[in-house]
Amino acid sequence: MAALQLEQLSVRHLAGSRAEALHALDLQVQAGEQLAIIGPSGAGKTTLLNTLACAHQPAGGRYTVLGQDPWALPEAARHRLRARLFLAPQTPPLPPRQRVVNAVLAARLPHWSLWQALRSLVTPLDPAAAHAALTRVGLGDKLYARVDRLSGGERQRCALARLLLSSAELILVDEPLSALDPALAHVTLTTLQQEAAARGATLVCSLHQVDMARAHFARIVGLRDGRVVFDAPREQVTDAMIAALYENEAFDAPPAMPHETPERLAVGACF
Repeated sequence: MAALQLEQLSVRHLAGSRAEALHALDLQVQAGEQLAIIGPSGAGKTTLLNTLACAHQPAGGRYTVLGQDPWALPEAARHRLRARLFLAPQTPPLPPRQRVVNAVLAARLPHWSLWQALRSLVTPLDPAAAHAALTRVGLGDKLYARVDRLSGGERQRCALARLLLSSAELILVDEPLSALDPALAHVTLTTLQQEAAARGATLVCSLHQVDMARAHFARIVGLRDGRVVFDAPREQVTDAMIAALYENEAFDAPPAMPHETPERLAVGACF
């Protein structure tokens, strides 16, 4: 069964605009599959992930996720569908004075009533679950810390803890390693993949680090200028294909960023 399917999908940069960010994409991902999306800056990776998360309405073509066409559903039904997805954007807003425990427990918001959500802001409803998730990413001692007291890399791992606490069937992650040094990046990606496999969830992850994509993912999709350049098993992705994908752009290392440790802000959020 396909977890998601794109047929000649096009997405515009802005509503009413004629400029397309994604052009006639065809893509099918099976339930439980894990794949990496790579490509140069401006390729459309973030737009694609937001479209898969039902945040952008396509301008043309068809998108089916978890067996449903989200844009053919009433708003309430589309909201219920989004509760089965988790999108971790690269740099989403996060209330600076929020406690880490509340940031992690936000993964439960799609399944809570308004009363439960408000009550949890005062007295967290399941701090033990939040602590267990944080412990898996090495932040067990930060449960009641304020988010704005965390380093950039700690915020990124806090986002991963939120993801671990979700029950999403489709996990969409945008550049989860952009803030981490190689050792932390490997551990983070391994934890993410193990969690997806354990729950049978589908994982779609955009990565800047081509070497990590080739090492960790059995399937790699190359995106450039809003078009799929290749979609192949990693054994078939050659150095020449990578060079052509990143022509005129350095791709073997992300640009240097200021940081306290080799880390940078990228906190997840869920629908």
